[in-house]
Amino acid sequence: MENGTLFYFSMFENMGEVRFLFFSLGFIVYFLIVFFNVAIIFIIVLETALHQPMYILISCLSLNSLYGTAGLFPRLLTDLLSYTHTISRHACHVQAFVIYTYASNEYTILTLMAYDRFVAISKPLQYHSIITPKNLAVMIALAWICPMFSIGIGFILTARLKLCGHDLTKLYCSNWVIVRLSCTDTSLNNIFGFIVLITTVFIPLSFILFSYVKILIICQRNSSEFRRKAYHTCLPHIVTFVNYSITILCEITFSRYEDGFFPQAIAVILSLEFLTIPPLLNPLVYGLKFPDIHRKIQHILKTSKRIYSS
Repeated sequence: MENGTLFYFSMFENMGEVRFLFFSLGFIVYFLIVFFNVAIIFIIVLETALHQPMYILISCLSLNSLYGTAGLFPRLLTDLLSYTHTISRHACHVQAFVIYTYASNEYTILTLMAYDRFVAISKPLQYHSIITPKNLAVMIALAWICPMFSIGIGFILTARLKLCGHDLTKLYCSNWVIVRLSCTDTSLNNIFGFIVLITTVFIPLSFILFSYVKILIICQRNSSEFRRKAYHTCLPHIVTFVNYSITILCEITFSRYEDGFFPQAIAVILSLEFLTIPPLLNPLVYGLKFPDIHRKIQHILKTSKRIYSS
């Protein structure tokens, strides 16, 4: 199979008229994801009182959600309406790169959120000297650049493989599925993939867990009022972290099983969870749990209502 050969999304076979229902559901989900996340970014950018590290990181999380879902939904919705479901190898690599970097960026941003809360709670008097605008900008840049660099190397290794198949058993392009189509030795890809998994998932995961355990210990040593305030600011981050960890675990587990191990409906749900649930749930969590964001949303809604009623 030559590098320029088209891949074929075999999971779209035999959908029949039900594909129009899936298209409608997918379009609604994507519209809500874009609307909610753009709203969060819009509010944080325009409201000067929200130009603080914690809120800037929340906007980064929303921006990453828009980035990742842009790699999935436009192509997915097009395939649901199309009778041909092919994609070039180059375009497939681009889609997989966007989705994989989204997944890694999510953890690096959550790591920065955990660090921000850890410094705020453990060293409140030194917080503004540690989390300076310059330091925050550097950390955010590294949170985006490092995953892109490491994952980019992985895709370079995949691009060199000679492939002997063209059927992709997912609704989107996945590096692991492409590697499995190879008829040459993939040991280097497997080793490097494991290294990337460790550095972009398990190390950030360990740091996040460590940070929140330390925060919990600090809270237990302080007053009930201190604990209440700390839990209030940390809870949305913890909900986001747990939610994303569960969905990414489902994706990792599903991708390692052979085709046909799961029923197709279960396979679709497991493969799409990390690209639909966190981008949809995160802005709702932050919009409802953070009073500053919630009040701004209410103000915009009331203003809009007055404008339309006048």
